[in-house]
Amino acid sequence: MVEKHSLIALARAQLKLARSGTTGRSAQTVYGGHEHQLRQTVIALLAGQGLAEHESPGESTLHVLGGRVRVFSDAASWEGVSGDLIVIPDTRHGLEALEDSTVLLTVVKSL
Repeated sequence: MVEKHSLIALARAQLKLARSGTTGRSAQTVYGGHEHQLRQTVIALLAGQGLAEHESPGESTLHVLGGRVRVFSDAASWEGVSGDLIVIPDTRHGLEALEDSTVLLTVVKSL
């Protein structure tokens, strides 16, 4: 079965939820779950919000749908703007929104 999602609409909705909530962030899984190896999640972060440093979940990428973000690790940091694709490092890392932003996180879960 083919599924179709508008990432623009999902990103807009998640950003609205992030703005109306108390945490300054919101997320929705677009594809995947416990029965799949691939998981894709739209994440919205308000400026200054982020995801604290954490272990790498496995092979993963971050597609910046809107805004500007920074992925950082002990060794380096990478900034991304709308349209950029960042390959997530294989090491401990974090994510920070430099302005209100939406991203598509794609992760392949290790078996």
